[in-house]
Amino acid sequence: MKKVVWGILSTAKIGRQRVIPGMQKSAWCEIRAIASRSAESAREAAAALGIPKAYGSYQELLADTEIEAIYNPLPNHLHVPLTLQAAAAGKHVLCEKPIALNADDAAQLRAVADKVLIMEAFMVRFHPQWLRVRQHIREGRIGTLRALQMFFSYFNVDAGNIRNMAAIGGGALYDIGCYPITAGRFFFESEPRRVIALVDRDPGFGTDRMTSALVDFGSGRHLDFTVSTQCAPYQRIQLCGSKGRIEIQIPVNAPQGEKTSIFLDDGSSLAGAGIRAEMLPASDQYTLQADAFSRAIRGEIDLPYGVEDAVQGMRVIDALFRSEESGRWEEVQG
Repeated sequence: MKKVVWGILSTAKIGRQRVIPGMQKSAWCEIRAIASRSAESAREAAAALGIPKAYGSYQELLADTEIEAIYNPLPNHLHVPLTLQAAAAGKHVLCEKPIALNADDAAQLRAVADKVLIMEAFMVRFHPQWLRVRQHIREGRIGTLRALQMFFSYFNVDAGNIRNMAAIGGGALYDIGCYPITAGRFFFESEPRRVIALVDRDPGFGTDRMTSALVDFGSGRHLDFTVSTQCAPYQRIQLCGSKGRIEIQIPVNAPQGEKTSIFLDDGSSLAGAGIRAEMLPASDQYTLQADAFSRAIRGEIDLPYGVEDAVQGMRVIDALFRSEESGRWEEVQG
């Protein structure tokens, strides 16, 4: 099958360091061009990554008729506008998370969803550790999944970093809170009903530097999480069922191209005697994500996650921000 020809919108760090190298390992992808608002920046990134074409504007790349698909890692407030522009140019779009600043913003993408494929780039959903854990849950390995806990943090107080700019979608909930929301929807395999949030905002940046939330999936199933942009770096997921527990140690930034482990606890010992590590094969979640999206473009598989999935994820974030204001439980609309 002919490889899908890709263009990259922006020289964002996430793209240069993780996503593009992962995509370049895919048998389904050919990275043909990269664009930046600066021609020099685009040329430097293209040279470093071995990409043939460099463009000094996003519009130049979108006008390239050879490009079939776009990876959009622009700042959050530009995700929807540039995805719509790419779709208007006939390009499929893999867009970084969060796909929008709110559900109404994301819903604009419905207008083009029947013309091109659009998927939010939650690479974790393609990693073997997430897929293996879900398989264990489906097979009843830990009984009925009752509680999912996630802590995800890093420390960043750089005023020039987009994650600390409230006006363009900075803050912990947008940047990393979307991952526990995705985890809850992925492992419970259902949509949450209501949420309540506790938010601490940086007095200078105005962004949420720490957000904690309780998310009710109904039938006695709870997700609780804390995300922070000003805590020591840490990532864990705990999935507790009626008969056992599973732990994912590095659930989001799993070592790229390396083996990973999940930990299964049969609950027989509080001291940990019942914990067993299960090794998983070496993988690159960015390669696997690119494989899936490219195969969907070629018609080999159905699109795994589309616009409606992304809109629903944004509805949960919207409800959490409403809860910050109200101090009460808020229904997830939809």
